[in-house]
Amino acid sequence: MPSLTDPQFNGTVVYLAEHTPKGAMGLVVNRPSDMTLSVLFDRIDLSPPEREGISVHRAGQGYGPIGQEPVFLGGPVQTDRGFVLHEPVGKWNSTLVLNDVTGLTSSRDILEAAARGRGPQRMLVSLGYAGWGEGQLDQELAANAWLTVPATDTSLMFDIPAEERFAYAFRLLGVDPLHFSGAAGHA
Repeated sequence: MPSLTDPQFNGTVVYLAEHTPKGAMGLVVNRPSDMTLSVLFDRIDLSPPEREGISVHRAGQGYGPIGQEPVFLGGPVQTDRGFVLHEPVGKWNSTLVLNDVTGLTSSRDILEAAARGRGPQRMLVSLGYAGWGEGQLDQELAANAWLTVPATDTSLMFDIPAEERFAYAFRLLGVDPLHFSGAAGHA
């Protein structure tokens, strides 16, 4: 919402992976960094793909070379740690199952598999995450700092180009962000 002035989150779309009484965590899904997966693989000492032509689903572009995929800025917490939002869920060492088809994995084995062409069909890799302490996100929601959209359609994260995700999320709500005001009220 326009009232959210934190530059870390201005204009972001956050996929909320977990929201419990103890806090919340999610990934910013519309801020690609300048780093590609090839660069990330090199930095974490993963061998380059064993064969040419390993592809993954590229948002808005069909399938493309995995190494050219961007690494996203997932949020300001633990920016040196990687997270993979992916479909299908699969069986990885450390996965939070989000629904029947979507998982969030933080273990290295998923990246190793991806580098070998055996990773998930659709994935978004990020460094860092967005996190809120106990009750913090609830307070921000009550203050109308965030709009929420049900995450039933994962095409927002995997099929829509990153630069179009913010506008797409608003379209899912059926509203135009240009009609919003910085002031909010409660009826």
